[in-house]
Formats: sequence, C-alpha cells, structure tokens
Amino acid sequence: MPDVIFPGPEGRLEGRFSPPPRPRAPVALILHPHPQGGGTMNDRITQALYKTFVKRGFATLRFNFRGVGRSQGVFDNGIGELSDAAAALDWVQSFHQEAQTTWIAGFSFGAWIAMQLLMRRPEVRGFISVAPPANMYDFSFLAPCPASGIIVQGVNDEVVSAQSVQKLVDKLRTQKGITIHHDEIRNANHFFEHELDQLMMSVDNYLDMRLSPDSPIR
Repeated sequence: MPDVIFPGPEGRLEGRFSPPPRPRAPVALILHPHPQGGGTMNDRITQALYKTFVKRGFATLRFNFRGVGRSQGVFDNGIGELSDAAAALDWVQSFHQEAQTTWIAGFSFGAWIAMQLLMRRPEVRGFISVAPPANMYDFSFLAPCPASGIIVQGVNDEVVSAQSVQKLVDKLRTQKGITIHHDEIRNANHFFEHELDQLMMSVDNYLDMRLSPDSPIR
C-alpha cells in the first residue's frame, strides 16, 4: 500500500496506491468525503472501499483532495476536486494503459464528485455510491447516467435524507441500458457508525455479482 505523490491541477496530490497485480488488471478510484467536514483518504469507509477493490485484484488508488493532508491547493467547492479526481485517474492510466475496465467509488461528497467524473470518462463501467448527498447537490447532470452501479444509503442518515436518495434512484431507474441497485441499511447513520460491516456486505455482494463471468450486467 505504497504512499504516492502525483501531479494535480494545483500542485502535488497525496495518495495510497496498490499497483496492478497482473497485466490488464482493472482500475478503481476511491474518493473521500467533504474536506471541510474532516474528510480524508483515511476515512474508514474510504479505506474499506479501497481494501475490497485491492482484494479483488484491482489497481486501486485513494487520494487526498487539494488542501487535505499533503495535497497542495485549497478547497474549491467541488470544481477543483473534480479536476483532482480526473488527474488521479489520468495518473493511474498513464502507466497502466492496458486496463480495460475502470470502477469509481465515493462516499458522501466523494460520491458526488465520482458521479460527475463518471459522466466524463466513458471507460468507467461501474460505480459504488455511498450516501450520495442528493439533498445538498444537484445530480441532474446524470442525464443519462452512462454506467450501472449501486447506491447504498443509511435509513437513519442525519445528513443526507433517505428520501432524496430514493428520488435520485427512481430517476436513474427510468433510464434505459443501465441497472441501478439500491440498498438501504437499517439503523445506519451518515457515517455507518455501527453498521460498517453491513455496508461492506452490501458492496461486496454487488461486486461479486457484477464481476462474475456470467453477470447479467456489463
């Protein structure tokens, strides 16, 4: 799990990277929650998502957005952070060009950035979106959403309302050509404080299904 420093739009960005274990290994990029709320790449949900992709043989990167940890720059209300995420994906792809599949995962603010990056990068084939802040940010850019994925939400989330996420899911499910899974975790708050195991069980079950050779979703 080597520490890495790579160039971003406003200077260096700090990350943790698990190199591809084999040629043509898929890529996964993991995005952390809101920097102004204490979010970093060492957030426990961000780390759990990172570890599950590493375990599955992905070339996996998590990193700190600008102004967090040793990453240079200052918070930019999502605009610069989207540029950071694009630079991070470019960095992985620069020396792992044979990857044929890319996944993106994010928690809260990171989920919002991840879904925007999804729209810009046609190589992204799947996403994991944990507690996407649908009551705080506009997700109307997902028109149409270009890839299938899963949205996981805590029923007792005190930051992101379950109703706003359900509206987003319902809207995405009207689109043709993609499949949106939606799991709600009972008793879970925004940070899945006592329900991290249930969250990751949901994520892992979904990845088991999507990554199996006979998956109905491509």
